[in-house]
Amino acid sequence: METPLTPLEFQRRARALYPERECVVDEGRRLTYEAFFQHADRWSAALQRLGVGKGDRVAYISLNTAAHLESFYAVPQAGAVLVPINFRLKPQEIEYIVQHSGARVVCAHADFLETVDGIRANCPSVEHYVALEGERGGWLDYEALCTTESGEFSRPDISEQDLLTINYTSGTTSRPKGVMITHRNAYMNAVGTLVHIPMSCVDRYLWTLPMFHANGWTFTWIVTAVGGVHICLRKVDPVQAFQLMRDERVSMLCAAPTVLIGLASCSADQRGDVPSGVRVLTAGAPPAAATIERVEGEFGWDLTHVYGLTETAPFITVCEARPEHVELALHERAVVKARQGVELITSGELQVVDEDGVPVPRDAETLGEIVVRGNVVMEGYYNDPDATAHAMRGGWFHSGDAAVVHPDGYVEIRDRFKDVIISGGENISSVEVEGVLMRHPSIQEVAVVGMPDEKWGETPHAFIVLAPEAMMTADQLVAYAREHMANFKTPRKVHFVDELPKTATGKIQKYVLRQGRAAIVAQ
Repeated sequence: METPLTPLEFQRRARALYPERECVVDEGRRLTYEAFFQHADRWSAALQRLGVGKGDRVAYISLNTAAHLESFYAVPQAGAVLVPINFRLKPQEIEYIVQHSGARVVCAHADFLETVDGIRANCPSVEHYVALEGERGGWLDYEALCTTESGEFSRPDISEQDLLTINYTSGTTSRPKGVMITHRNAYMNAVGTLVHIPMSCVDRYLWTLPMFHANGWTFTWIVTAVGGVHICLRKVDPVQAFQLMRDERVSMLCAAPTVLIGLASCSADQRGDVPSGVRVLTAGAPPAAATIERVEGEFGWDLTHVYGLTETAPFITVCEARPEHVELALHERAVVKARQGVELITSGELQVVDEDGVPVPRDAETLGEIVVRGNVVMEGYYNDPDATAHAMRGGWFHSGDAAVVHPDGYVEIRDRFKDVIISGGENISSVEVEGVLMRHPSIQEVAVVGMPDEKWGETPHAFIVLAPEAMMTADQLVAYAREHMANFKTPRKVHFVDELPKTATGKIQKYVLRQGRAAIVAQ
């Protein structure tokens, strides 16, 4: 009598229990659960009519819309694999993901049709391009395709080990890696999140988090699981966000620390009356205690910090509130809440280990690497067995994050072993940025490291050794970078140096650059 653990079960239950309840609000459009899933059925049928079969990949490039939310149901229930793409990427990066994933269908919001048209010639695997909104020659019309379908489609058998999504993350390499998330991975993360962050059908959830980001931290399925309402926010605009909170009676949202800073930085006139009691889940980068203080103290919101990676579906820890935390002063409580916390009940086993794989003592001082094993860990990296073997060596997924463990068992990240720069919740590969900059003829050597930033958590800083007799200004380099990579990856500061610190074998010592950050930033 076993049934597969899949988030599609949340769809079945919600459709049976909440057919007439409101499901989605997307600008002027409001859909009940039955209407939303009837439309999803028609889109599943249309995809199959386009030739999409079990295991085929369907890529999406979209803002937070009802159509994008629908993809997390319509694509997998047809047996296909969803590939949500970060719309902030440059065309060549999108091209690589589309090609590497082998997507047969690409669906795009109106804002990105022109971008995709520019790469179509280099994407021979794609058979159909579908415009989710807007009209453009050479594109199929999403609504027109759905209108011609009755909603009857062939429902394939779904195994909980089947791939649900492939989510691309830059990691530490110059090429994005496709994280393979199974139906079981997503189901376990959703259930575990609800154990620690309870929700119900009275909740109204604001989509301040991009749906492409680790499947919206699985809230694409979590909100549906409890019969809540998805309030779509197409772009993160603090003024609009506050307006929607009031108008739609928002009770919960997820946001990277940089979004929280943006909300907190709004003037009183811009934000108007701020609803109190909103529950906030933050992740993507360690939030500053000052940010937590501000959100809870000024707004009267309740913030919970969670930690994870795309590779872990994504949550593996939650900074679980304890009675003793309530007794702390606001500032002290914020310091505790900034920690990564303890294992989720369903995420599996987490340890912080030394180089020999031995757990570090709970002394809040000894650094080790966070490793984890359990039901939320990815199937592996798509078409990359070497990267998969390295990440999962010894039977554990290795995060590359350096952390300490406090006496109460709470984990706190202190640094990263990898050179990933986490800016506004987005991973930036320093190797990738360096590779782009090195193509400029005036640059002889370059090293990119993350430096602290009040708004974004950290931002890329480039240390440049110019070629002999070459001339270049910082503004020129930044302008060049913006032409060749996504804006959020562009170095915010440029430091020209005579030479880069290196080991005896010629490897650049990035930790030396970081150690001098206080003096550098002060310049």
